[in-house]
Amino acid sequence: MISFRNDYSEGCIPEIMEYLASTNFENTSGYGEDDYSERAKNIIKKKLKNDKVDVYFLVGGTQANLITISHSLRPYQSVIATEKGHISTHESGAIEATGHKVVELPSGDDGKLTVELIEKAFINDLAPHTVQNKMVYISNPTEVGTLYSKKELEKISKYCKKNGLYLYLDGARLAMALGSEKNDIQLEDYPKYVDAFCIGGTKCGALFGEALILINNELKKDIGHSIKQKGALLAKGRLLGLQFEKLFQKNLYEKYGKHASEMANLLKVGITKCGLKLKADSYTNQQFFIFPNDLMKKLEKKFVFEFWSTEDENNTVVRFVTSWATKKSDISEFLKELKNLI
Repeated sequence: MISFRNDYSEGCIPEIMEYLASTNFENTSGYGEDDYSERAKNIIKKKLKNDKVDVYFLVGGTQANLITISHSLRPYQSVIATEKGHISTHESGAIEATGHKVVELPSGDDGKLTVELIEKAFINDLAPHTVQNKMVYISNPTEVGTLYSKKELEKISKYCKKNGLYLYLDGARLAMALGSEKNDIQLEDYPKYVDAFCIGGTKCGALFGEALILINNELKKDIGHSIKQKGALLAKGRLLGLQFEKLFQKNLYEKYGKHASEMANLLKVGITKCGLKLKADSYTNQQFFIFPNDLMKKLEKKFVFEFWSTEDENNTVVRFVTSWATKKSDISEFLKELKNLI
């Protein structure tokens, strides 16, 4: 079976596995106070061209989102997100469990928030009787693989700054955004527009881990206590540090992200040439198609992909995800089978 289920099924890129093996018997300090973590932080700051940011390594994306949002907000404050956002749909109510409401806004098939949508969260503001909206959450790429342009991000950023809102960007698949042919936001641009963001590792070639980047000084204070309290301070912190040190050497992060996005684009071109329709126009490693139910069932005998939603009684929206490990031969074999079936 060839799998297009997700981008974290495989272990990690070979360079990280070799680094882990070669350093396995070294004795280092714990909780991220090791030389690997320190070097990784400095490398990331250099990539961002900003030595004033704070960098923290966390085990996963849910931890990054949970800690950033719960630490930044007062008990009566909420976070605004699209109804398709990861904190809205895939984190088992983690944000709400800390006492913070997620204000979900409807978005189109592109899964993006806009200033116009964000403004709707304030239409029925009956302060102090309602929660106070204080943070805007977006992800790049979005949950449907689409990209924010620099112009779109800048517009949201200006609105947030003007209205005293924190802007937090979830970059769980940031490598794929950076590697996309349609991307116009460079890594060093993000600190200019957001208060905090995370650089994904789990879905971008690492065994596990995310790098949380804090730009706004208000959010930096005592963040270490929140990380520890939420159980996210890894004793063997060097395992995170050395992975990010390796990812950001020799442009490996961008290289593997570009590969994943390129493989997805090959899939997209091939499937649309067969006459099948896109659900969302993605230029990253997640692709969404509308498949007739009978065709989907036949393909499932040889390939693994994910049911996303029901389009109508005869058609289903399916998701295909490529990764750093996807081979061009995997794409070719799938497209060959698809053409035969059609």
